[in-house]
Amino acid sequence: MLKEFKEFAMRGNVVDMAIGIIIGAAFGTIVKSLVSDVIMPPIGLLLGDVDFSNLFVVLKQGTATSPYLSLADAQTAGAVTLNYGMFINTVISFLIIAVAVFTVVKVMNQMKRKKEDAPAAPTTKDCPFCRTSIPLKAVRCPHCTSQLKE
Repeated sequence: MLKEFKEFAMRGNVVDMAIGIIIGAAFGTIVKSLVSDVIMPPIGLLLGDVDFSNLFVVLKQGTATSPYLSLADAQTAGAVTLNYGMFINTVISFLIIAVAVFTVVKVMNQMKRKKEDAPAAPTTKDCPFCRTSIPLKAVRCPHCTSQLKE
């Protein structure tokens, strides 16, 4: 049974899929950092010094009923919160990943089309006498028996 599992796990498709998942997870981490550390701070600054990761609505007060200055304070106090700022960050991360995947798919499709659009080398020619299609290397037409110039 272990031998069968090893044979299955070492197939090319499984290894390729595992590599894709690892790279995808790393890419997701990079995009998350890009959104939370690079994109959202300037947007928050433009909107009046807003930190999107700290945008939340208290649904139920926690042990401390004072106003919570940050999401971490609310969670420490045990408050139930609706974290719409984190949701905005996640949506922006998703959009960036979707654009990146769309770009990769578009480039791959263009490369595939170029390969398909390349005209195949002709394998036949027309007989100058009877106009039927004959092989390129033919020296005599099989239909009209005319001698052809090479």
